[in-house]
Amino acid sequence: MRPATTPPHLFTLVLCTAIAVLSLNMFLPSLARIGEEFKADYGLVNLSIAGYLAVTGVLQLLIGPLSDRYGRRPVLLVSMAIFVLASIGCALAQSIWVFLGFRLLQGGVISAQVISRSVLRDMYPPNEAASKLGYVSMVMSLAPMLGPMLGGGLDMVFGWRSAFVLYMLLGLVILVMIWVDLGETNNNRAATMTQQIREYPHLFRSRRFWGYSLCAAFSVGGFFSFITGTPLVAAAWFDMSPAQVGLGIGIITGGFMVGNFVTGRLSMRMQLVTMVIAGRVFATIGPLAGLLLFSLGLGNLWVYFGSAIVLGFGNGLTMANANAGLMSVRPHLAGSASGLSGALTVALGAVLTTVTGTIVTATNAPFAVLGLMLCCGVFGLASALFVRWVDLREPLPDAV
Repeated sequence: MRPATTPPHLFTLVLCTAIAVLSLNMFLPSLARIGEEFKADYGLVNLSIAGYLAVTGVLQLLIGPLSDRYGRRPVLLVSMAIFVLASIGCALAQSIWVFLGFRLLQGGVISAQVISRSVLRDMYPPNEAASKLGYVSMVMSLAPMLGPMLGGGLDMVFGWRSAFVLYMLLGLVILVMIWVDLGETNNNRAATMTQQIREYPHLFRSRRFWGYSLCAAFSVGGFFSFITGTPLVAAAWFDMSPAQVGLGIGIITGGFMVGNFVTGRLSMRMQLVTMVIAGRVFATIGPLAGLLLFSLGLGNLWVYFGSAIVLGFGNGLTMANANAGLMSVRPHLAGSASGLSGALTVALGAVLTTVTGTIVTATNAPFAVLGLMLCCGVFGLASALFVRWVDLREPLPDAV
């Protein structure tokens, strides 16, 4: 097979992004069985999630700069090859420590998400990149809904190791697709790593970059608060079964898909920051309306999950446009910007997950979860308005 020399098709980037999401959540239904087989307590087995997130947060700080310096294609090929080998290691592991070691190595697949965004920014101007990102995210959002269902089914029929066999097979397929379809798109690489590092202060000093990045981070933060607190809300207030809870959590993804579809249709005709502000308004109105209705004694299952749908829709309007905006501050550092923003998002998500688990109780559950979602919406809106304020005073001298 000849290596690709032309930019990739959108479908390849969709699959690259989807495998990064599936690698986190597909085997979640198997955590208890993994603990039983290795005779490990749940807290230790859970490091396969918490430790994985920590590794991906750190790796995003490295992968982006490496792809800016050495190119998107080689970094992605190496990362995907490591993911395939690590998946084999997980499937064959005979102890919890070997399993966890290979599981952390699987974190290299996060490059597929970071670099896919950078590739789109390499290929298109900001607004068109936002439109393409919207379509990619719309299709990719099926992964968190279907992943756990697929993993649970595989566990029931073939055992928990089958999920990692599937990871290996999917990784091989995507590795081949990268080889034959994803030609290098980064044509503005620095001659040396030292020369590239000298450019970083320009990115770090950009107020637009931090405004867009915080907006994206708080968008995902509201989602983390929702999925962390909803199981308790559902059990204590609505007496929902686990299957119903899973369906309810998937609802926010439905709103996200619609928001991304609208992004794909409108981003070519509207300013990025305008779309982001609109998204943050929806993400604020949804939880605010839900909180008010619960405070008035009018809250119910439909109000709670309806608020989440509106938040998901707002996130769909926000994420692609915010990512396109932050990668456009310094286009030749698009990978670094994508990675740094991704690391910030993971860090804030970890904090909000911890805070949600700490403050949500059976008594205050819907109020606390909706309140945290509202806070994320407000902070995200403030970040978007800050970018607008910067645009009005500095007419895009450092953006393209």
